[in-house]
Amino acid sequence: MDQRRWRPQLTRREQVRGLIFFALYFLVFPVLKMVVEWFFDHFFGLYLSEAMSATVYYYIMGILTVFVFWSFLKNGLTILTEFLPENLLAFVTGLVGAGALHFLVSLLPWPVDNPNSVSWAEQYAYSPAATVVIVVILMPLIDEVLFRGLVFGSLRRYSRPLAWSVSVLLFMIYSVWTFAVAYGDARYLVLAFQYLPMALALTWCYDRGGSIWSTVVLHAVIDAFTLFNAVHS
Repeated sequence: MDQRRWRPQLTRREQVRGLIFFALYFLVFPVLKMVVEWFFDHFFGLYLSEAMSATVYYYIMGILTVFVFWSFLKNGLTILTEFLPENLLAFVTGLVGAGALHFLVSLLPWPVDNPNSVSWAEQYAYSPAATVVIVVILMPLIDEVLFRGLVFGSLRRYSRPLAWSVSVLLFMIYSVWTFAVAYGDARYLVLAFQYLPMALALTWCYDRGGSIWSTVVLHAVIDAFTLFNAVHS
């Protein structure tokens, strides 16, 4: 692999700001979102629907992500243009691999249903345009910058296996831990393995392509398929 793709992509300041933002995004912001929803409901009688709450939340997170990682995102475009064939190949193989692994995972029995499917369908019914923007644009951008760009990219210079392991594991846990907290049921943590195919495919795409933008697009395509299935199931 041409190591020019893996020259340091994050400045030191960007990395420090990113790590702080990541800790808040992973541990604080999801809980704060639930607290704000409860506060408005109990003290003002103002019920924030999941669609409305998610729209406000992800628009704010998207703006913060672009602000914190502006130079990294610009650098990703340069790498994409310089290594377009490599990124296209990584995208295609990642998409095929994600589909094949998802089919195998879907055959397994699960202790509880995944709330994401119901939540996305309800959000789409309430506000189709906003839901598409959140699921297909904002979520892929935020998640890929953090889990692949920041976590994987920062660790890869020291240990490729460590970067793979931490990036994949954190993404899986992040995708389900709020369910376990909200419902008080640890069985929802098992659903983390439903996100293993996606996590592996996205990490593969970034590792092989080198540009965060090919990974963002792959994430967007996977989310678009997932949203389509949720709405039409």
